Amino acid sequence: MRSDVIDAPGARGLRGSALAVLFLLGFVLLVAGGPFRTVPAGHVGVQDFFGSVSSNTLSPGIHLVMPLTSVVKMSVQTQEIKEVADVPSREGLILSLESSLLFQVDPSKAVDIYRTVSSNYVGTIVEPQFRSAIREVTASYEAKSLYSAEREKIAGEVLQLFRRLSGERGVVAQQVLLRKIGLPPVVANAIQEKLKREQEAEQMKFVLQKEQQEAERKRIEGQGIADFQRIVAQGISPQLLEWKGIEATEKLATSSNAKVVVIGSAKTGLPVILGDR
Repeated sequence: MRSDVIDAPGARGLRGSALAVLFLLGFVLLVAGGPFRTVPAGHVGVQDFFGSVSSNTLSPGIHLVMPLTSVVKMSVQTQEIKEVADVPSREGLILSLESSLLFQVDPSKAVDIYRTVSSNYVGTIVEPQFRSAIREVTASYEAKSLYSAEREKIAGEVLQLFRRLSGERGVVAQQVLLRKIGLPPVVANAIQEKLKREQEAEQMKFVLQKEQQEAERKRIEGQGIADFQRIVAQGISPQLLEWKGIEATEKLATSSNAKVVVIGSAKTGLPVILGDR
C-alpha cells in the first residue's frame, strides 16, 4: 500500500512529460503543415495537396490554405539563361556562340506548367528549345553575318522562333542577345579580310561616284563659259568697235592731260595715242 502511494506521483510525472512531448510535436506539425502560407513578391503559389493541384494560384502575400497543402513558389519575374553552344553556319562551319535569353513565366499558365512540366521548367523546355532555335536560325546564315549588321536580324529571328516553340507552354520570351562568336583563327582572319575588302570596294565606289559628279560639274561649267563667249562674240560688230573708238577719241581730246592723239586709219577709225604728261 505504501509502494502504490509512492509510485503514483512518478506515474503522473511520466504521463505529463508524454503529453508535453505530444503537444510539442503537434505544435511543430501545425506550424510546418498548418493553414498559413507565404508567397514572396514576384512569385505565384501553386497549391499541391498530395498530388491534387488546385487551378487557382496564390498571389504574393500570406494565405490561408488547407493544412498539409504544399505551396510551390514559381517566379514570374524576368529571368536570364546563358547558353554557350556550337552552332552550324550556312557554309558548314561550326561556330561557338554565346547568347542569352530574357524570359518570364505567364502567371496565368503557372499551374499548367507545374502540372505538365514541373517546377524545373527551365531545364526541361526553356533551354532545349532555345538551343534548337539558335541552331535552326544560324544554319541559314553565313558566318560573316554574325560579324555584321545582320547580327541583330539573326537575334530577332531566334526570338520569334523561340516564341513559336514555347509560347503555348506559358513561357514569355522578351529578348535574345548574341554576345560572343568564336571561330577558328584562320577562318576568323579570312572573314575579317573579306569584310575589309568589301568595305574598301564600297569606299572606292563612293570616290568614283564623287569624281564623276565633279567631272559633270566641270563640264557644265565649261559649257556655260563657252556659251557666254559665243553670245558675247556674236554681239560685237565692226560698227560697234568703230563707235567705241570714236567715243574714246572724244574723251581723250577733252582730257586735260598732255598728249598727242593720232586718228586711226579709215579702216578702223581707232585712235593711236602718243606722248606723255
